[in-house]
Amino acid sequence: MENYNLTAKTYAGLESVLAKEIEAIGGKNIREGHRAVFYEGNLEIIYKSNYLLRTALRVFKEITLFRFNDVDQFYLKCKEVNWLKYFAINQSFVVNSTVANSPAFRNSMFASLKVKDAIADHFREKKGKRPDVDTRNPEIFVHVHINRNTCSLSLDSSGESLHKRGYRVHQGKAPLSEVLAAGMILLSGWKGNTDFIDPMCGSGTLSIEAAMIAQNIAPGRFRKEYAFENWPGYNPQLLEKVKENHQTRPFTKKIYASDILRENVLTAESNARRARVFSAIKFQTCNMQDLRLEANNAVVIINPPYGERLTPDNINSLYSMIGERLKHQFAGNTAWILTSQKEYLKCIGLKPAQKMTLYNGALECTYSSYPLFSGKRTYQ
Repeated sequence: MENYNLTAKTYAGLESVLAKEIEAIGGKNIREGHRAVFYEGNLEIIYKSNYLLRTALRVFKEITLFRFNDVDQFYLKCKEVNWLKYFAINQSFVVNSTVANSPAFRNSMFASLKVKDAIADHFREKKGKRPDVDTRNPEIFVHVHINRNTCSLSLDSSGESLHKRGYRVHQGKAPLSEVLAAGMILLSGWKGNTDFIDPMCGSGTLSIEAAMIAQNIAPGRFRKEYAFENWPGYNPQLLEKVKENHQTRPFTKKIYASDILRENVLTAESNARRARVFSAIKFQTCNMQDLRLEANNAVVIINPPYGERLTPDNINSLYSMIGERLKHQFAGNTAWILTSQKEYLKCIGLKPAQKMTLYNGALECTYSSYPLFSGKRTYQ
């Protein structure tokens, strides 16, 4: 099978985790970039990347890489591409672009427009008509990345972002991306060999992703379609082979998910049922302050609530309570906290062993770990 230059996009801070995932599925010549990992792989690796990578948002297959001096030369080079090799005239397409440090292009919309025109003109010259553009439900996704005077043209093999696993119909007010949740769990080192505790579970994303990791359930298990299914040469038997060869595993430990709001717990339970991991998670409606668990060597991951409804005094009290409960109820475990309000971490009263920057959407967050080494464990 032919090898291709591939790019998997992710959130800033998750590049190293994604690189390890890509190595595990057989990707070659792996290089970490900013919010991306570059690698090589054949058609099977493309299918595996979409079906198995937990921390990838999209997977691109490069068509061509070229340099240009101005907009006119850019257009001509795009038009020279043999687009008939990549899709048919009766297939709809969309062009999405990212632009950085380019003297020729001030914005991504203009770059997308020039590529769209080049594709349309290429088809018109070769076939006498052009394919339709569909920004809502296209069959072919063309991705353009411009950095200074270098352009990479790629096909997006994913279509919809891979964080849309297909199990979450209901969500809370500030849902955590499935990709970020999986990345947080993998960064913690948890793989299902100890208990997992999610004391502010919201709509359940962390606990559900933990259950999928623990049981080795593929993140693409509930996806209905990928953009590569519309490519010439799509091999449904190969995709089925990728799915059949992926084996789940038993999980004998426990996942505890709780939230102070009953409506959040009900939402989390509904999502867990759709993900078919409900039996792996013990849900309860409970304030973290009142939570009582018998656990040791567990990983505790906390994504505290945030928003305008929380005053500084509320936030101070919340983080102080988190610190107090971690010290007195969760000793013998390791806690991780994600927050966009890092100035309040001092209220926890614990010294972090690690701190890293992650992004929840556009929101810059600090992700900190706290080994809970206090003395004799007491249960109240």
